Amino acid sequence: MKSNVAIRGQFLDIQQLVEQAEHIAEQVRYLKDGLLLIQDGKISWFGEWQDGQQYVTDSFHVEHYPDQLIIPGFLDTHIHYPQTEMIGAYGEQLLEWLDTYTFPTEIQFQDRDHADKIAKIFIQELLKNGTTTALVFCTVQLQSVDALFEEAEKYNMRIIAGKVMMDRFAPEALLDTAESSYHDSKALIEKWHKNGRALYAITPRFAPTSTAGQLEKAGQLKQEFPDVYVHTHLSENKNEIAWVKELYPEQKGYLDVYHHYGLTGKKSVFAHCVHLEEQEWDCMHATNSAIAFCPTSNLFLGSGLFPLKTAWQKQVKLGLGTDIGAGTSFSLLQTANEAYKVQQLQGYSLSAFEAFYHATLGSAKALDLDDKLGNFNVGKEADFVVLDLNATVLQQLRQSTTKNIEEKLFALFTLGDDRNVFATYVYGQKVYQRE
Repeated sequence: MKSNVAIRGQFLDIQQLVEQAEHIAEQVRYLKDGLLLIQDGKISWFGEWQDGQQYVTDSFHVEHYPDQLIIPGFLDTHIHYPQTEMIGAYGEQLLEWLDTYTFPTEIQFQDRDHADKIAKIFIQELLKNGTTTALVFCTVQLQSVDALFEEAEKYNMRIIAGKVMMDRFAPEALLDTAESSYHDSKALIEKWHKNGRALYAITPRFAPTSTAGQLEKAGQLKQEFPDVYVHTHLSENKNEIAWVKELYPEQKGYLDVYHHYGLTGKKSVFAHCVHLEEQEWDCMHATNSAIAFCPTSNLFLGSGLFPLKTAWQKQVKLGLGTDIGAGTSFSLLQTANEAYKVQQLQGYSLSAFEAFYHATLGSAKALDLDDKLGNFNVGKEADFVVLDLNATVLQQLRQSTTKNIEEKLFALFTLGDDRNVFATYVYGQKVYQRE
C-alpha cells in the first residue's frame, strides 16, 4: 500500500487554540474543495484543491469524497473499556452503581481471553464512531492493559491508558496494594509508554478507593516518569465528595487530596468535576490540569450539570468524554448533543463550533496532544473522519434546510451518531469504512 495518501473533499477544522468561546468562530477553517496530503502518517500539505493539485504525483494514493465532510478525528478524554458490556445498566447513582455493576464486570478481566474479546469490540466501536484517540481506564489486572494496547497497536492508534490502582473498598479480587500497584504500573510504563503511539496514564480509580499510601506511590510514579499522564475521577457526585472529606479530613477538599500527592499538572485529566468549589477551580487553573466533561454519564447517573461557562471563566482546559459505561454512547456526536442540553438547562447556549472545538482541538489540548492532533495543520498526525451528513431520511430533510456550515454542523451534532461515520483514518490509513 502506498504510504503517501491524498484526500480531496470538504474539510472543516479549528486552526488555533482559543482563550474564550466567542473567539472559536474566528478560527474555523472550512474548505469546500480542499486537499490533504499525507506522507508517512503525517500531514505534509493542506489547502485548496486548486492550489495543491500540482503536488499530487503518481506516488500518492488518491481518495475523493465529494459529498462528505472531513474533520479531524474525535478525541475522547475519558472512557472505561472494561465497562463496554455493561452500558445502560439500570437504576443506580455512582457509589451503588460501582458495587452493583462495575466491580462484578471488572472481575472478569482476570481472564485474558475475556480482556482480548472486549478490547477488540471496544476499539472497533471507537473507530466506527470516528474516535481516533482516547484516554482509557483499564482494570486492576495487568493483562487488561496489555490487551487494550495490543489491539490498538494493530491500527497504529493513539491510546492513552493505564492499570487501575485500588487498594480498598472493592471486592478482594479487584484489590492491589500500594506497593504492588507501584511495581505493576512501573513495569507497564516501561513496556508501553511511547511504544509506537501508545501513552501511559497513572490511574487511581478515585480518592476513596486508594489509601494515602497508594496515592503517595502514584505521586512517586509521576515524579519518576514526569511525561506520563494521570487519569482519575473528581467531584462527580455529592455523596462521593462527602465520603472523600470523611476519608481525608486533613485535606482542604477533594482536589486537594490529589494535589497533595503530586497528581495535578498539565498531563493530569480529571473526569467529571461537576461540583468543584471555587478554590478547586483555581487549583485546576494554576496547575494546568484538565477536565473531561462527560454529559451522557452525568445525566444517566444523576450526578449533576457541569458548568461549562465556569471552565471558560477560570481558564481550565477541557475536553469531551463519553465515560462508557455510565455514559450511554460511544459517539462524540451524541455526547455533544447531550452537552448542548446540559448547558441549555443552565442558560448557556453551546454553539456548534464550540462543541466541535471541545471534541477535537480542545480535547487535544486537554490531553496535551495539541502539537500532534486536533486539526489539519502541517506536521500533525493524520487522524481524521469522513462524515456523511445525510445518513438518514430525517437528516437529509433537515440538512436540506440548512444555510451554512455552522447550521449543518449543529444538525449533525443533534441528530448524528455512528451511522454518520463514513470512514475513519488513523495515521493516514483507512481503518474503518461504513458498509
